[in-house]
Amino acid sequence: MEFGEMSDTVRVGRALLSVFDKTGMAEFARGLSEAGAALVSTGGTHRLISEAGLPVREISDLTGFPEMMDGRVKTLHPKVHGGLLSVRDNAEHKAAMDTHEIGAIDLVAVNLYPFEKTVASGAGYDDIIENIDIGGPAMVRSAAKNHRYVTVIVDPTDYDEVLEAVRFGGVPYALRQRLAAKAYARTAAYDSAISAWFAREIDYPDVGYRSFAGTLREVMRYGENPHQWAAFYATGENRPGVATATQVQGKTLSYNNINDTDAAFELVSEFDPAEVAAVAIIKHANPCGVATAADLVTAYRLALRTDPVSAFGGIVATNREIDATTANEIVKVFTEVIVAPSATPEAQEIIAAKKNLRLLLTGGVADPKADGLTVRSVAGGLLVQGRDNRNVDDCDLNVVTRRQPTEQEVADMRLAAKVAKHVKSNAIVYVKDGATVGIGAGQMSRVDSSLTGHRKSIDAARAAGLEGALTEGSVAASDAFFPFPDGLEALVAAGATAVIQPGGSVNDAKVIEAADAAGIAMVLTGMRHFRH
Repeated sequence: MEFGEMSDTVRVGRALLSVFDKTGMAEFARGLSEAGAALVSTGGTHRLISEAGLPVREISDLTGFPEMMDGRVKTLHPKVHGGLLSVRDNAEHKAAMDTHEIGAIDLVAVNLYPFEKTVASGAGYDDIIENIDIGGPAMVRSAAKNHRYVTVIVDPTDYDEVLEAVRFGGVPYALRQRLAAKAYARTAAYDSAISAWFAREIDYPDVGYRSFAGTLREVMRYGENPHQWAAFYATGENRPGVATATQVQGKTLSYNNINDTDAAFELVSEFDPAEVAAVAIIKHANPCGVATAADLVTAYRLALRTDPVSAFGGIVATNREIDATTANEIVKVFTEVIVAPSATPEAQEIIAAKKNLRLLLTGGVADPKADGLTVRSVAGGLLVQGRDNRNVDDCDLNVVTRRQPTEQEVADMRLAAKVAKHVKSNAIVYVKDGATVGIGAGQMSRVDSSLTGHRKSIDAARAAGLEGALTEGSVAASDAFFPFPDGLEALVAAGATAVIQPGGSVNDAKVIEAADAAGIAMVLTGMRHFRH
């Protein structure tokens, strides 16, 4: 065999086993030993294999050096990496191995110190540093580079497939190649987690490089459309929501389900469950109804009233535990997903009657003020920004009109502004008595969004057997300033009596003049919430 030529099947003469997660390791080691492989191991893995009654050599016997520096140095040695990296049919490599008494290592099973879990647990700086694995990634990378001759395993779920191959004569090249690709993906994700933690810890986001990684949760049937490939990866961020929720029942979530469920739960998380019950109904990542009330079922009914047509096939999110009364109301309308902190056993039983309805329980609401990153791909790059973790509660409300808003109008404006933050721009949200009564989303003109929300309120009124529009006597929120008075005038025509908006337009004075002429109250926040 010429240099660089690969063997399709490699027998395992010696295996190096060094794992933190010892799931399935005793059985895997037994299978290798029974197939004739000599075992070499480290620390706790060595004890596990020895206690299983299997012959295993300690790594220090192989290297001639003891583990030292609290285990920081144990596998960083030429007898380990030479055994992994040597090109077996290269005469110079073989001579070096003979001279330095380096034996070949044909298989490596390594999984790494639990850095991500340690960070998620809230551990201190020093503990996190000690959970940065050095020797493990080094062995993984060496073995993966030399996959022509070496099998590398970083995931216990691969033990059975490898063991079956070993028992039938050796590990085929296609499997070694696939495992090598997985190994490099794992070390890349590991280094990405460390880099991201350092950037957060020292408040230094612009380190010159930025990497993002996740653990595969699911390969989906398709993406936004049937011709698109899709998968779901968890980043390890310990934030209540779709990635950390427990799915109690229902079909597997689709790409669009996950995107919409995240949008819904992030919106209801704006409202403290100790203060008020909140419900959001989402369709295509936009809210079609949001309401707050003293109890959940009332909030749901009010949210549904906003746009009952669009709610069909939507996502329902709540910020409190779902009770039986609320569950009975939700299942009357075809719903794709329900996401909530919890649900009573009675509510779960009611929802279970709809076998395709997904129920996700998160254990709590997300912190709307927490730091984080949002990432979006563009051709040739990534756009990265901090999470929009501020809302109207962080603003000083500046009344700029002659008429002062009433206490109820202020409460409704705060709700409208929080909802507008989660509506695709241009966003206009009408609210009355703690519930949305019209939402205009994603229009190219702020006037068009105002008109859309008004039209939907007319449709909703008609569906409820009412005359006129639900927006009569409402307040309205705009996610950004009004460039001209016409947008404000459209809100007045819809029946709004007070408006909340960021301000900042060169025409603010003209917009304020138009508000005064209409006799409405207007509040400026100074905070824009574009959502593209």
